[in-house]
Amino acid sequence: MTAPKENQTPRRRAPAMSPEQRRAMIIQTAIPLIAEYGAAVTTAKIARAAGIGEGTIFRVFADKDELLQACVAEALSPEHAVRELDAIDVSQPLPDRLAEAAEALQAHLSRMGAIAGSLGHRGGKHPGTVRGAGRDESTTRIRAALAELLEPDKAALRRPPEQIAALFFGLLFTQPRTEDEPDLTPQELVEVFLHGALSGGAK
Repeated sequence: MTAPKENQTPRRRAPAMSPEQRRAMIIQTAIPLIAEYGAAVTTAKIARAAGIGEGTIFRVFADKDELLQACVAEALSPEHAVRELDAIDVSQPLPDRLAEAAEALQAHLSRMGAIAGSLGHRGGKHPGTVRGAGRDESTTRIRAALAELLEPDKAALRRPPEQIAALFFGLLFTQPRTEDEPDLTPQELVEVFLHGALSGGAK
């Protein structure tokens, strides 16, 4: 039998996750799977993707339905979008700021749509709250973050930053999508928003 080497460094184990950390990790793993498979996704598939045993899921969620509801609430949560808006450099020109904001919010709206669409056949159930905030409060928080981005150009705006922010968010939310026409890029959308539909040479 070979004796252990005296100078061998013992292997360190990764610190165990808290229940909240484990819950958050499972939700983040499950969201893209729910967007792809809808309510038909199995907890076994989610567990494999997360690299954990299926039983670990049920240590932090009562059942699959609670996990699905938590994923919907996370997808609807404004937290990530607000953090991205707050991180935009306000020293940039206004069109650049709004283009970054449009990109972040389009990703947020796409994530919401993917989850809501994939679970739509579950009878239209809505999680009711978004991390303690309803959808109206979620929209209010995003608009407030947009208004902060507009504040440096307040003197050049036709209306108060809060109203411009609401209009911009509404444009993003209702942007028409057709099969024949490609989606506007964030830069193109901002150009139309700031300068209107007429080209520079039109009168």
